[in-house]
Amino acid sequence: VQLQASGGGLVQAGGSLRLSCAASGRFSTYRMGWFRQTPGKEREFVAAISWSGESPSYADSMKGRFAISADNVKNTVYLQMYSLKAEDTAVYYCAAGSTYTRLRVGYEYWGQGTQVTVSS
Repeated sequence: VQLQASGGGLVQAGGSLRLSCAASGRFSTYRMGWFRQTPGKEREFVAAISWSGESPSYADSMKGRFAISADNVKNTVYLQMYSLKAEDTAVYYCAAGSTYTRLRVGYEYWGQGTQVTVSS
């Protein structure tokens, strides 16, 4: 499995951004997730979904503002982010895992990360 994250950038507070994660390889049975990390902090769970689109889950602080989706024709997972705040500034990583978990250790494959910067 190879993952390529893209779509990060600079956005003003209150704005929106959509991240993409293109997957290649044998990934159909994996659960796809997004995590984010800021300097000096642990990588934290953002959202996850199955390729069928079932069972999306979100971290509490992102619920209602972020939406994860999966397009299994394009082999791409998206993270649509709305009402962005300065504290959403981080490097966002997509990941693939074989278990239903929010824990980082449950994801075996990782993309390279894409920087999201929200200006206040």
